[in-house]
Amino acid sequence: MKIALIQSDLYWEDVSKNRNAFESKINQIDSEVNLIVLPEMFSTGFTMNALAVAETMQGETILWMQTMAKQKNCAITGSLVITENEQFYNRMFFVFPSGEIQYYNKRHLFTLAGEDKTYTAGTEKVIVDYLGWKICLQVCYDLRFPVFARNVENYDLLIYVANWPKVRTNAWDILLKARAVENLSYVVGVNRIGFDANNYEHIGHSQVVDFLGNYILEPQETEGVFVVELDKNVMVETRKKLDFLSDKDTFEIKI
Repeated sequence: MKIALIQSDLYWEDVSKNRNAFESKINQIDSEVNLIVLPEMFSTGFTMNALAVAETMQGETILWMQTMAKQKNCAITGSLVITENEQFYNRMFFVFPSGEIQYYNKRHLFTLAGEDKTYTAGTEKVIVDYLGWKICLQVCYDLRFPVFARNVENYDLLIYVANWPKVRTNAWDILLKARAVENLSYVVGVNRIGFDANNYEHIGHSQVVDFLGNYILEPQETEGVFVVELDKNVMVETRKKLDFLSDKDTFEIKI
């Protein structure tokens, strides 16, 4: 699978400007890719002002994602602020080339920033089937909670989209590798760069790690589009050889 990671600064709570900026970057991708990954809350930045920026499931940004997916004939994923049933969600969408949608509501809300006071937590882990790959969708703070991400579904790829600040970059790097190694899975992490309205700096460190913890794409600190290609067969053969997942603990998550 060929994946494009888009690492970018974000315009604070300016949905139109962010869509236009990402559309320009997507149109610069000259090679055929199967999946494009955008950061967490890519249309607004990590805002707690949900009432001002939230969109519905029929909103312009979802329609834009569907249009881009069809035009590029590839899937697109990233999270948005969504309002539904008088609640707000940090919702990660996976839009197929056909325009079909699956989504995951962020399970672990970032209490340090008061995200839990604005948004409603998700209750379900979501695995997407795409081109013969099983893809687990996760958002930012989820990275700190390995039990929820544990590979009990035999997924092949774990994707984290984030607005992870510079001050905790070391944790981001360590935990992405840990999730790859413990789950014998490819891991893609896509973060933003630049300062947000709260003056928190982000330096990206978007990266791709293989199932043994080796970098396929080392952490990046500049704005750009980074394309990688993943080989599922190599991962499957490694799993057969090592078979660590067969020894995993059994558990039940209580929501």
